[in-house]
Amino acid sequence: MKLEILHELNAERAARRPVILVTDTESGEQRLVKAMDFAKDPLRAELDKQLRMGKSASVEAGGKKLFLNVYAPTAKLVIVGAVHISQALAPLARSLGYDVTVVDPRTAFASPERFPDIPLVAEWPDTALPPLNVDAYTAFVAVTHDPKIDDPALLHAFERNCFYIGALGSRKTHAKRGDRLRAQGAKESDIARIHAPIGLAIGAVSPSEIAVAIMAEITAVLRLPPKEKEEAA
Repeated sequence: MKLEILHELNAERAARRPVILVTDTESGEQRLVKAMDFAKDPLRAELDKQLRMGKSASVEAGGKKLFLNVYAPTAKLVIVGAVHISQALAPLARSLGYDVTVVDPRTAFASPERFPDIPLVAEWPDTALPPLNVDAYTAFVAVTHDPKIDDPALLHAFERNCFYIGALGSRKTHAKRGDRLRAQGAKESDIARIHAPIGLAIGAVSPSEIAVAIMAEITAVLRLPPKEKEEAA
């Protein structure tokens, strides 16, 4: 790999931007495709597929055999609310490779005893969230049922373009949430991004089942192409 390409690759990875190294396996020629260039690249379909899967792979295109080295940021999960669902969700997400953080200003809930080995931030969202560097590779769930905590957290998630935003509550509860968020400046497109009721509709009842439904929905949003996402919803 040329030093120039290596420097560019490291810079993109440090900025948590996905990048794919395309190598012609016969000639050894290499080029780097950055996230902002995926849509206009001749290999855009192959790049999109492998990036969604988070896996490197060999492909054939234009009569050439190519190897696509995928460098995708480690996905994060920020859970706002140290509730029973979160106790099941946090370790499940960790087992799937997510960097997990739980945020809840209520220290009676956000305790190491309830969340062993999970990073906890016992602060209000305005203080807790900015240092977490929430970004487009972050899944964000709000599950406190407390507007004083969930609403400012959701507004932050909108600003940071999280790939998944979910909030606990019935459709009636979500309608009221939408009214509150609009009053605080949220756009209709922002509110439309919230998955609520949260999780895939699998009939989940217990906290553990709800956690499975949430992670299944997050996985679908991360991995599936748009059409298949709609079918899974």
